[in-house]
Amino acid sequence: MSIESRLKDSNRVMETKHKFTRNKNMAHKNISGCPYVKKCGGCDMKDEDYKAHLEQKQRMVEQKLKSICKVMPITGMEHPYHYRNKVHAVFAHTKQGIISGVYEEGTHRVVSVEHCRIEDEKADAIIQSIKELAKSFKLKIYNEDTGYGWLRHVLIRRGFSSGEVLVVLVVASPVFPSKKNFLSALLKKHPEITSIVLNVNNRKTSMVLGEREIVIYGKGYIRDTLCGMQFRISPKSFYQVNPVQTEHLYSKAIELAELTGKERIIDAYCGIGTIGLIAGQQAGEVIGIELNEDAVRDAKINAKGNGVTNAGFYQGDAGQFMVQMAKQGEKADVVFMDPPRAGSDEAFLSSVVTLAPKRIVYISCNPETLGRDVKYLIKRGYRIKEAYPFDMFPWSDKHAEVVTVLYKN
Repeated sequence: MSIESRLKDSNRVMETKHKFTRNKNMAHKNISGCPYVKKCGGCDMKDEDYKAHLEQKQRMVEQKLKSICKVMPITGMEHPYHYRNKVHAVFAHTKQGIISGVYEEGTHRVVSVEHCRIEDEKADAIIQSIKELAKSFKLKIYNEDTGYGWLRHVLIRRGFSSGEVLVVLVVASPVFPSKKNFLSALLKKHPEITSIVLNVNNRKTSMVLGEREIVIYGKGYIRDTLCGMQFRISPKSFYQVNPVQTEHLYSKAIELAELTGKERIIDAYCGIGTIGLIAGQQAGEVIGIELNEDAVRDAKINAKGNGVTNAGFYQGDAGQFMVQMAKQGEKADVVFMDPPRAGSDEAFLSSVVTLAPKRIVYISCNPETLGRDVKYLIKRGYRIKEAYPFDMFPWSDKHAEVVTVLYKN
């Protein structure tokens, strides 16, 4: 099946749940009625209607990129609520008993949150059930100051299309008191849960997840469909939290790559292989590089599960990998890059220039670092025309996702 057919089928499913549109048709809504909005600090655009919210993001992207390229109208959501398919809850013990929620902005003080307007509703309900069961089973809640206790966090990932649910219990010890009875009670309340994993984090650290994982129910991962392809998602693997917008973001990125079916593609920061595998349907060969070992394992499984035979995935530093390719006389036609918020460092960008692809498709979650990196590439023989912003985090983040393409002169 062609990528166009896959996208049409997938978009029909997506748009029955959450339609998307340009900002000119956006309904006037805001999130200021949320009971937690003044406490948690997560939604920093709470007092504006959504149209004004998008206009502010549009101006922000234009300000960051005004000296570089034209910025096209931002793509927003018609229903900008309950879009997060990954939900993280911190557990704490207070005078009022066990609470779950989020850290208050800039602190490690836990704000109790029961129903968040941007998080998946099913995930929120499961977290509340875990809190109730923790009380009835007398599970000890971890104390960051003393290092005493057992349950630290709960992480839930839900497949937007598949409906599969992965529950990750982040604990200080692999010893699970009353495990069998606890699981039975939780699954009775939520039979939609398809997998439960214990993640052991016994270090005094701000990192949520530890290194050791123990699957105690199901397969230890979920699957979801994106742009017509199925993807396996493990607890530590990166996967975009807003699947509705991700489909449109990725389809625009692949459109900008101008693929003909013959190109050799490098998917740097490839994660579980999403953009590379989707784009690979219109390319000759895909090479994905990623530091996260779990994500690389998922990417290889995803390639096999989708019947993809023209993609290979490797664990390592993408910059070093491309430098080595260039030294060996290897070439690439297109590089897809989707770096973290800090952008790419000069070593990585230098390696891209050394490899000299015809086109660089840059997906960024931070317009400021995008502007910095693009200027570096322009000085070294690339040109840019337009940038396309997407609102991936309605209400909760002033940063917009932006995709653009740079052409080699």
